[in-house]
Amino acid sequence: MNSVARDYSSKVAVVTGAASGIGQALAMQLAQRGASLALSDIDVDRLEETAEICRDKTDAIVATAQLDVADRVAMKSYADEIMAKFGQVNMVFNNAGVALGADVIDMTWDDFDWLFGINFGGVVNGTKAFLPYLIESGDGHLVNTSSVFGLVGIPSQSAYNAAKFGVRGFTEALRQEMKIARHPVTVTCVHPGGVKTNIVNNARGVSQMGDVTTIASMFERIARTTPDRAASTILRGVDRKRARVLIGADARVFDFVARFVGPRYQDIAAPATRVGYALARRKGIIK
Repeated sequence: MNSVARDYSSKVAVVTGAASGIGQALAMQLAQRGASLALSDIDVDRLEETAEICRDKTDAIVATAQLDVADRVAMKSYADEIMAKFGQVNMVFNNAGVALGADVIDMTWDDFDWLFGINFGGVVNGTKAFLPYLIESGDGHLVNTSSVFGLVGIPSQSAYNAAKFGVRGFTEALRQEMKIARHPVTVTCVHPGGVKTNIVNNARGVSQMGDVTTIASMFERIARTTPDRAASTILRGVDRKRARVLIGADARVFDFVARFVGPRYQDIAAPATRVGYALARRKGIIK
């Protein structure tokens, strides 16, 4: 496959969670490729900053909207509005996501429902709302963001794991459905490893684990992939119509463990995590 980036000047791309992180980087790179953009986020102020960057650097046509992806009715209305405005939808990036750190026994139902509504419900809502328009385009591409935590289970991340495993299963099934029905829509599931975003600062449950600033700083050191690099990897996967896109060396490690170690990884990871927790408590990183 030619490594030269495809020209998207005739395409309309929808990106959720576009105010920061991977979503913002996707918006900027799609604009550089000539795409018209429909950007949404719950944080409308930072979303407008993303839109202005895209317009100033590329003269891209950009529409913005404050959107709660967990709101099914709002998502359907949003999809209809974007179709009416642009007349077509060619690419949808269901990227919006949040984080929650809590063991199952301590996790509240409110926090679980909040995370699941956004991380899984948002993907399903976006898919259902835009899929008819992607089919109608004759050359659609749907990109759903899972995680390395959609490949293996991680202690204190049960809700996040459940949502991201759900995204993976939902997306992989949908890809097959599109092929069976011969609909002109390519479906890709993205599994980012550690990416330098604000997800820890905006997560729930972190303050109960320890000092948020300290934990966020530690995550910043561990996360080796920039949002710009992540976006480039995603778009390369889109260009090549990949079923699965792994982002970062850590994602490839997680994928290897899931494939070749199998369920035994749980028996290896649990005692190692216990030791890690003890060291972190001793250093004052977590409570």
